[in-house]
Amino acid sequence: MSVSYLSKEGYEELEQKLNNLVKVRRREIAQQIETARAHGDLKENAEYKAAKEAQAFNEIQISELSGKLSSARILDYSTVTTDRGCIGTKVTFLDLEYNEEETYALVAEEEADFSKNKVSVSSPVGKGLVGKAVGDITEITVPAGTLKYKILKIEKAI
Repeated sequence: MSVSYLSKEGYEELEQKLNNLVKVRRREIAQQIETARAHGDLKENAEYKAAKEAQAFNEIQISELSGKLSSARILDYSTVTTDRGCIGTKVTFLDLEYNEEETYALVAEEEADFSKNKVSVSSPVGKGLVGKAVGDITEITVPAGTLKYKILKIEKAI
């Protein structure tokens, strides 16, 4: 599994999700299974089957989150350089088609949240901004077409 760099907040958020799945959700599902078992015949017990499916799904989520956390490293923002776009930077650019300025923080996939202007470095837009310097023009192919941006400013995300 490859290393993923997360902000301290992003790492802690994943830890909280994992903790909730292990300590809270597991108990809730176990209780649902016990309640369903009390209803009798398990072969035709839809409530039991649904609880077992929820249990399987929860265990998959626990496994995935555990894997992400075990391969994650907390990004040391003091080492992030701002000469080029990279994980841990905020890139301000001009959309050359619409003449609008936008700013995106480049983050790991686990922290991406487009509504908060956080894009993954592995997304098409993220890939188009990584490695670019102030003054560069980048063309990014996305499902809706081609985006053309001019890089205006690069700064640390935190």
